Amino acid sequence: MTEYFIQAFIYLTAAVIAVPMAKRLGLGSVLGYLVAGVVIGPVTGLVGQETATIQHFAEFGVVMMLFLVGMELDPKSLWAMRVRLLGLGGLQVVLTSGAGMVIAWWLGLPWQTTIAVGLIFSLSSTAIVLQTLNEKGLSKTEGGRGAFSVLLFQDIAVIPMLAVIPLLTVTGLAAVGASEADSHSAFSLVADLPGWAHALVVISAVATVIVGGHYLSRPLFRYVVKSGMREVFTATALMLIIGIAALMSVVNLSPALGAFLAGVVLANSEFRHELEANIEPFKGLLLGLFFITVGAGINFEVLAAQWGTVLTLALVVIVVKASVLLILALLFGLRGRDGWLFTLGLAQAGEFGFVLLTYSMQNRVIPADIAQILALVVALSMFLTPLLFIAYDTLVLPRYRDARNDQREADTIEEQAPVIIAGVGRFGQIVCRLLRASKVPIVALDLALDQIENLRRIHIKSYFGDASRMGLLETAGIANARLLVVAIDDRDRAVALVQHVKQHYPGVWVLARAFDRGHGYQLRQAGADDVVSETYHSALELGGHALTAFGVHPLRARQMTWAFINNEKAHEDDLFDAWKDIEEGIRFSPRYGELFMKLEETLGHVMQQDWQPPSKEDVPLWSPPKTGE
Repeated sequence: MTEYFIQAFIYLTAAVIAVPMAKRLGLGSVLGYLVAGVVIGPVTGLVGQETATIQHFAEFGVVMMLFLVGMELDPKSLWAMRVRLLGLGGLQVVLTSGAGMVIAWWLGLPWQTTIAVGLIFSLSSTAIVLQTLNEKGLSKTEGGRGAFSVLLFQDIAVIPMLAVIPLLTVTGLAAVGASEADSHSAFSLVADLPGWAHALVVISAVATVIVGGHYLSRPLFRYVVKSGMREVFTATALMLIIGIAALMSVVNLSPALGAFLAGVVLANSEFRHELEANIEPFKGLLLGLFFITVGAGINFEVLAAQWGTVLTLALVVIVVKASVLLILALLFGLRGRDGWLFTLGLAQAGEFGFVLLTYSMQNRVIPADIAQILALVVALSMFLTPLLFIAYDTLVLPRYRDARNDQREADTIEEQAPVIIAGVGRFGQIVCRLLRASKVPIVALDLALDQIENLRRIHIKSYFGDASRMGLLETAGIANARLLVVAIDDRDRAVALVQHVKQHYPGVWVLARAFDRGHGYQLRQAGADDVVSETYHSALELGGHALTAFGVHPLRARQMTWAFINNEKAHEDDLFDAWKDIEEGIRFSPRYGELFMKLEETLGHVMQQDWQPPSKEDVPLWSPPKTGE
């Protein structure tokens, strides 16, 4: 038992240290997990042979992830993506398998082995790609949807691949891990069945998941909810996913595919959000553990002896897959940044490649020495995937952001006004309407054509164009403007715009919308004269309503709200200075925390002051002046 505690402590410590550091450096959590695995495995030797066993357990995180992905869809959405699922996914598997077979044949491998190698490298990493897309908020883009379609088809394609590999036995090869395969076959319901019976059992298993998920899950969850015990609901959710995974395994189907189908069936369930909240922590931990085991499983002895071969093959895999994916992206209309996201995101090998490699060795299709090298190639290509996403962020996105802005020429600005509104989304629109109602002349600029057309319908002067480009601002009259309101939906561009305007036109009063406190300080540092957080006042308003709902008199609630605002304004400069310390690298300075504790203490004194409500409880917070006053 002590050994298990120590191993668990090592894995968790590695994750706690490496992942926040990787995120802070902009490398993503996946690369942090992989590096943590390399450090505790090959580099320091803190973990050893148990890594392979833990990896099989951690692969269950992929199952949970696909269950959650399925819950984001419904049958209608799944049917709508059938063209990309079958066309894009099917062509990707066929073309990439063919390319892999050609390269393996050119290297002199037997034809049976070439087929297995092609199938192995046609798969991509569902775990890494979906995790990274979700982290970066790219899963809803066209490129993200295309990548998901391909990954889903690959999970389905694993089923026929597992059926084909035993037919490719190479004469004279010794089976590796055959006893393990035999032990697993004892749990298979279809091992000794004829083809028609095998197909019938498989169809029955899939039907059980779909029908049972639709008709039996709801009564089950209602029964559990009545117990009033949250942990029992969590246990039921885990029981459901584990049961489906076990059912799929005993009929030689992909557990991830079964979990995905169950998620789709439950997508419209009233228990959907509760299921997501209960499963998400387990999914995150298991996926992180899986990535750590991939890094820890790298065999440095073989890598040191064959590093040139492994590195070359890994790069060849990435380049060949990327070439195939780029062609398919163009054929299916994924162009620009979506096409590059699709191409770079799927250019690696995947975790199911380890499964197919083991299965191929067991069935005497791939020799053990070649399988070791191929396993390193798979692991290294997965290890390089976060770097491909970094290349997408740093090289592709800036280029296509500019290209997007150039797709339609900016409107010719025919009029100027003393007030320029940069950005007319949900925030800037309200500013425009308030100023227009007060007869203040304004010019509005935005890259969202639909927002511009909305403003034109209510006769507000608005023009399509990138407000962060100084040429357009100068045409709009920034040199003679009195006020610039910055409300564009891009943090970095907003800061750069404020900095540029205050540098070249210091006489213009700049009001800026901030997304949060840190962004507000960046805008203030750039020179903004006034900064307002988009959520600050609405949160205070809601907090005042909460106090009123709790029994506090409305005037008292308003007084407490203003006390909160005045308290923060009194310490605004101190908070700003403390934030600058953090930005300059003093990460763990206690100054910031001490200031907030001081704020809370001062606020507490104000809130505890005695207060007597007025005699009339229906006194309005504000009333218009009488005529003639």
